Amino acid sequence: MSTRRGIGAVIGVVALLGVIGVLGVLGVVAIIGTISVDPIEFDAVGGDTAPRVEVASPAAAPMRADGSVDTVWLEDVAQETGIPERALAAYAAADARARASGCEVGWNTLAGIGWVESHHGTLQGGSIDADGVARPHIIGIALDGTNETMEIPDTDGGLLDGDAEWDRAVGPMQFIPETWSIWAVDAAGDGVADPHSIDAAAATAAAYLCRLDGTLAEGEQWIRAIRSYNNTFDYQVRVATAAERYAAAGV
Repeated sequence: MSTRRGIGAVIGVVALLGVIGVLGVLGVVAIIGTISVDPIEFDAVGGDTAPRVEVASPAAAPMRADGSVDTVWLEDVAQETGIPERALAAYAAADARARASGCEVGWNTLAGIGWVESHHGTLQGGSIDADGVARPHIIGIALDGTNETMEIPDTDGGLLDGDAEWDRAVGPMQFIPETWSIWAVDAAGDGVADPHSIDAAAATAAAYLCRLDGTLAEGEQWIRAIRSYNNTFDYQVRVATAAERYAAAGV
């Protein structure tokens, strides 16, 4: 559950349901109040000065004949929105990958989640490097039942999160190890699915969002998918508002 704490951390916890039951927690958000502001001021979400929307329409990025994202579009939208170009390319590619299987996710939806979860990998002065990896790695707080988190004992021996006692969310899209082990997508096709890679994380987020209805094309489908990522109205509104503004800037 997401709660604001001003300067400091905003901690979001999600109970994930899968075909075999409760899978764990997907999102832990730690948004630092001193982070640089995007040209489009999404921190005003929930305030009186920003229009609040509750649902977003999935937007598709223009693709080139070779299947890559149009570079002019990438440069223009990155400049307009403040989304790092490397992260934007990953969101667009993950959406294109999902659409190839019939699921409209929307690069803007993934960008909205990426902004809420980690400001596109830029928390605490970090960044997405040219290889797509967030450095320094983003590791959430221990999910030990305190700080309004669920109690999630370690599931990976600390392999991904460095904690052998409790699970912690990892990467720019903030997956817990148990969830990553089930849904991880090897976006690079190199046999490694790294939660700190924006390419793998965005593709995995898209796959997870698609699992309920096979698409996010309709409003109810979009809401259901987002609420499965983090089941709070505040989270839904923050992602929807960011996603709609991103889409408008990407036209």
